[in-house]
Amino acid sequence: MTAAHPAEPWRIKMVEPIRTTTRAERESALRAAAYNPCPLRAEDVYIDPFTDSGTNALSDRQWSAMFRGDESYCGASSFYRLRDTVRA
Repeated sequence: MTAAHPAEPWRIKMVEPIRTTTRAERESALRAAAYNPCPLRAEDVYIDPFTDSGTNALSDRQWSAMFRGDESYCGASSFYRLRDTVRA
């Protein structure tokens, strides 16, 4: 580890395998898509600056909040927590 590239101050909580592509594969896919990123298949995109995909791992607190979430349509406890937080 060098000073120019210090370790990140977090731990990744979930990983998803991605397929690496060669430069030739990427160029071919871009030509076939008329250089428009929208029709590209997600599995053909390694780093996606168009959507920022791959850089949005959730924190442990975000994951736990999703699991604690109340999915009721009416009277959800998560609504009252949000309301009380906004009021505070």
